[in-house]
Amino acid sequence: MSQGIEVVGLYVRDQDEALAFYVGKLGFRVHTEVRNGSYRWLTVQHPDQPLFQLGLFEPGPPMLDAATAQAVRAIVAKGAMPPLVLAVDDCRAAYERLRAQGVEFTQEPMDRFGTVDAGFRDPSGNGWKMIERRTTDR
Repeated sequence: MSQGIEVVGLYVRDQDEALAFYVGKLGFRVHTEVRNGSYRWLTVQHPDQPLFQLGLFEPGPPMLDAATAQAVRAIVAKGAMPPLVLAVDDCRAAYERLRAQGVEFTQEPMDRFGTVDAGFRDPSGNGWKMIERRTTDR
């Protein structure tokens, strides 16, 4: 029997805005987009990871009540959620490419822990670390 994580959900304030960011700026592609009433199941995936999806979900029904959804939106906007990690071959080159696409970085590339990393946030406030793969990881 084969098992593995297929979808990890990420709360976003606006799915269309998130879609424009993840597809238009980070280079992900839409995997699934379906609606059930006002609920929209929207997932994207990186072209190099066809078995993994990132779900872009707005906090609200049917998963969360109104008060909880409001609290989650506030926490995400503050950047208080754990960061996601994007692995890249060349952090400095990816930084320049993404910055030219309009991605706002919270940390420029810096050498540490035997690699290079940078930080950015998506339009909803979700934090990302972009980390260069070590030569032995490639």
